[in-house]
Amino acid sequence: MLTLSEVESLARAAHEGQTDKAGRPYTEHLRAVAEGVRARGGDDELIAAAWLHDSVEDDALSATWLREAALTDRTKAVVLAVTKRAGETPQAYAERILATPGALLVKEADLAHNADPARLAVLDAPTRERLTGKYARMRALLGLCAPGDESD
Repeated sequence: MLTLSEVESLARAAHEGQTDKAGRPYTEHLRAVAEGVRARGGDDELIAAAWLHDSVEDDALSATWLREAALTDRTKAVVLAVTKRAGETPQAYAERILATPGALLVKEADLAHNADPARLAVLDAPTRERLTGKYARMRALLGLCAPGDESD
C-alpha cells in the first residue's frame, strides 16, 4: 500500500502546474482539503482520498490508474464517489456521496475550502456569486448546514 506521504507526492505531481480559479497553485486546495479531513477526524485512508479527490475528475490521473493503485478499496471508493461524472445531476452526485462511507467527510472538507470567504473574495462578483450558490446548494443536498448557520 502507498503511504500517505507517497499519495501526497503523487497528487502534487499529478496536479503540477494547475491553478485554481484565483490563479493559486491547485495543490494548495488539495492540502487544505486533506487538512480539513484530518481536522474532522478522518483517518489516513480518508486523508489519502482527500489528496486524490479531484485527480480523476480533473484528468490528472486516470480511472485505470486509480483502479490499479496500491490504495485501499475504501480510499478508491471515496475518490470515485466524489468524482463528478459528465451529465450527472447534483442530486445523483449527492446521493452517491451519501451512500459511500467516508465520502461525505471528504466532500465536506472540499466544500469548506471552496466556500472560504477569503478564497472567494479574490474572484470577480459574478463568479463569486455563482460559486457561492453552487456550494450552498450542494451543502443542502448533502444535509450539511449552510456556512454561518448557528447550528453549524
